[in-house]
Amino acid sequence: MYRAPLSDIRFVLEDLLDTSALSGMPGLEDYSSELATAVLEEAARFAEDVLDPLNQTGDREGARWTPDGVVMPAGFKDAYEKFVEGGWPQLGADPEYGGQPVPIVLGTAVQELWASANLSFKLCPMLTAAAVEALELRGTPEQKRLFLPKMVSGEWTGTMNLTEPQAGSDLALVRMRAVPDGSHYRLFGQKIFITYGDHDYTENIIHMVLARIDGAPPGVRGISLFLVPKVLVNDDGSLGARNDVRCTSIEHKLGIHASPTCVMTYGEREGAIGYLIGEPNRGLEYMFIMMNAARLSVGVEGYALAERAFQRAAEWARNRLQGRPPGAKSEGPVPIVQHPDVRRMLLTMKSGAEAMRALALYAAYQFDLARHHPDERTRAAAQARGELLIPIVKGFCTENGVRLASLGIQVHGGMGYVEETGAAQHLRDVRITTIYEGTTGIQSNDLVGRKIGRDRGAAMGALIEEMRRELESLPVGDGEGRAVVNASLEAVERLEAATRAQLAALGECPERAYAVAVPYLELCGTAICGWLMAKAYARAAEGIAGGDAQQEFHRAKLRTAQFFAQHTLPNALALARVVEQGASSVIDTDAALI
Repeated sequence: MYRAPLSDIRFVLEDLLDTSALSGMPGLEDYSSELATAVLEEAARFAEDVLDPLNQTGDREGARWTPDGVVMPAGFKDAYEKFVEGGWPQLGADPEYGGQPVPIVLGTAVQELWASANLSFKLCPMLTAAAVEALELRGTPEQKRLFLPKMVSGEWTGTMNLTEPQAGSDLALVRMRAVPDGSHYRLFGQKIFITYGDHDYTENIIHMVLARIDGAPPGVRGISLFLVPKVLVNDDGSLGARNDVRCTSIEHKLGIHASPTCVMTYGEREGAIGYLIGEPNRGLEYMFIMMNAARLSVGVEGYALAERAFQRAAEWARNRLQGRPPGAKSEGPVPIVQHPDVRRMLLTMKSGAEAMRALALYAAYQFDLARHHPDERTRAAAQARGELLIPIVKGFCTENGVRLASLGIQVHGGMGYVEETGAAQHLRDVRITTIYEGTTGIQSNDLVGRKIGRDRGAAMGALIEEMRRELESLPVGDGEGRAVVNASLEAVERLEAATRAQLAALGECPERAYAVAVPYLELCGTAICGWLMAKAYARAAEGIAGGDAQQEFHRAKLRTAQFFAQHTLPNALALARVVEQGASSVIDTDAALI
């Protein structure tokens, strides 16, 4: 049974990030810590009472394709209706179209709850929110008037249509055609892997589709973005005729069985009517508006599933009686949580989830500062840092989400490998997150080529300097806390050296930099998480010293921060060595020898 980790989330929001500073900033005049608490508590109830009970049943039943459309598993449509009634799709959207303005960091924290409780369900509103953001920024006034209010309310949902059978992640190969026809276009072609491309939640689905206008330049320079509704919309906002687009099949997947992954066919007859978003041939630029929001959200999914896997594993370990650890005084079998290696695995999961939560919410907070802070220089610096962190959050949190979900099966032993315990579902579900919105290799290439290479390491250098300065000033004394800080400082130093090595490689032989881009991304995530966990240690120690009411909670924070420093941060040294010395074995190996 899932329990929303509200104390852990509030600890990050209030103690680590101090998001109360957002209150009163332009656009967030009504925001307060009390509002954040109320939103989180209501979201927790919905996650625990409505979404979690459908998680395993939805996995077993799955979404079902029929000639008349996709049918969702039992209970999912009712849950979506409750989701809409609760106003959840409106959270964070523009109030001009019915949204409720809240910080991105709060909306990100809420997404964790949806993802932990039921990832298959969570994917639909995530994609709708991404489509809404693109339409808000690049749609015409008429497009916004017709589509945004009902998308923001949740009455209609949205999708992203990028991939085609021959294209995969290489969008330069997109072939979907768009033929001008008066004030609109007619689209012809096929898209694959379209999450929630069809379902029975709503009467209409608004597809954001990449296509080429006839005569457009080749490659990514000739891609445009189109809005293609499942059902055409009349000028008064009412629904009209069915558009020439349909789901022709759904995929049979490793996990997220209750999330329909659709093959979408456009223009089987006269062509699917679509409306150009923004300017022609700038579709990839506009699609990245959606992809950046989705990449942060997918990173959240990685640690959210790690959190859920930890909860299940910890519950199992407290109740499973088996064996006696060395030195045990009691006779007979004991709960396996008393075995040292089981405790090690659980602490790995718990500290990892806490560290990734801090990383993702810290990144989300940067975008709030970039959007709302009154000082222009602060906004610019926060935007640069947020953009730097996006590929790290997406790649690091999903890769480690897979590792920790796998560890959850190990805690269960043989019972984790059978479906009845539910541990296997977490691993099956989280596995897609390392692929969604660009694989880890794509995220790493973005980090090295666009983020580090673009400004010659300026944004990363500023972050490294801030981490070092804060770590050196943390009030942790000379004992255990100092060891935590020193381990974090060592990781930051290794990150700094590895960044210099990457910059040198980019200037001399870029292939060398890309050959070790994934280890570099892992190093970034490890070092930044180490910094945040050291800060968590200091905040928890302050709470204990001040005699607050959360003594046990803060003692647990000391333990996870110490564990992270001793068991996870040493990986930074190995990763740094790979970054600095490991490129040759990759680029000097002929592909024929693999």
